[in-house]
Amino acid sequence: MDKVNKTDAEWKQELSPEAFKVLRKHGTERAGSHDDFPKDDGVFLCKACGNPLFSQDTKFESGTGWPSFYAPLDGDAVGEKEDRTLFMRRTEVHCARCDGHLGHVFPDGPAPTGLRYCMNGVAMTFEPDVA
Repeated sequence: MDKVNKTDAEWKQELSPEAFKVLRKHGTERAGSHDDFPKDDGVFLCKACGNPLFSQDTKFESGTGWPSFYAPLDGDAVGEKEDRTLFMRRTEVHCARCDGHLGHVFPDGPAPTGLRYCMNGVAMTFEPDVA
């Protein structure tokens, strides 16, 4: 996968202010403030670079106010790193292609993985399957 590297000025031209804050500055949108994604079959893409991240098949209602998934689309779609901000120890999830901040992963999700990828809705777009 080819990495996408751009300056902050270039990202600011391409992303909304909220998407820039989340994807490039590691912000978090308010719970429940993202668009209500369709329930149709499809794939969630990184809003910054279009990298396919999650399938609708792995999305579940976590009750947190953020889109949640139990697994990424592909093991190489996202990366993880330790996040010690806000006096917490969490695992940050970022796009493997552009390093855009997506959210965090927690060990309290459903089977089969037991993981909850808690993502910022503003960091993703939805592409429906074409049947």
